[in-house]
Amino acid sequence: MRKVYLLSTEHLENGLWFRDTEDFKVAMNYIAIEAACCPKGFVLAFILMSNHVHFLLKGRKEEATAFVNRFKRRYSIYYGRKYGVKEFLRGNGLDIKEIPYGDESVERVSAYVLMNCVAAGICTHPSQYPWGTGALYFCPGHTGSLQLKDLSGRAQKRLMHSDCKGLPQHWPLHPDGYILPSAYTDVKAMETLFRTPQRMNYFLQSSSKAKKRLSLDENLPAFRDQTILAALPDLCRSLFQKDAFRQLSGDEQAELARQIRFRFSADATQIARVCGISYADAARLLDSL
Repeated sequence: MRKVYLLSTEHLENGLWFRDTEDFKVAMNYIAIEAACCPKGFVLAFILMSNHVHFLLKGRKEEATAFVNRFKRRYSIYYGRKYGVKEFLRGNGLDIKEIPYGDESVERVSAYVLMNCVAAGICTHPSQYPWGTGALYFCPGHTGSLQLKDLSGRAQKRLMHSDCKGLPQHWPLHPDGYILPSAYTDVKAMETLFRTPQRMNYFLQSSSKAKKRLSLDENLPAFRDQTILAALPDLCRSLFQKDAFRQLSGDEQAELARQIRFRFSADATQIARVCGISYADAARLLDSL
């Protein structure tokens, strides 16, 4: 019997899964590659965050686990080649929870997944976040005019960073260069589950992630990890005439951490991710001097 499972990776404390937009695009295409091998209706929802990912999948537990592990393995190889990091996601844990039907659990968990980007301060609604399925449900016009078949075999391989054999050639492409998740996500099943846009919005706004966002100071600007990461080299050069965080002395690292907090309203958790250090080290830097 096919059941619904929530699969969540451990949060990386001292690093990022995705350092730039290209990383997100590659990951989106890798999800499409893995989804093409799965039964119809397997993917219900997912979201890619800077230092973790969530998937809501419908199938057998071993299928769901294998799907995420294959995706992690494929992405880890790409990441290692691009950034020279060996065994990037080795040891990154995977939490698996069966979600029961009939008591609104699937609705609540779906909202939890989709609202991650809102809780992180990246956007005000899941439909504004491209690296997941938040824009699919009750949203017309989520198909692309360009299809995979419109690209040559070489262009497909270059786009997907992989051999594309077996991928449905009618799958639509986003103009930015990745397969739209509407191609393989069971949008109809999710819309049937929520029944109306109003009911879905109720679950989104009452989710734990929405409450977390409301508990924060809404006047504080929120910057994405990738924005801060891209600014770090310039900050290091302008402040210390050095090229990277690792080249700084202890006092300089402390000053850079405080500059990141001041300029980007970042907390110790975010500073740890973008600088590649532990939370304890980030907190120590902020408290020193």
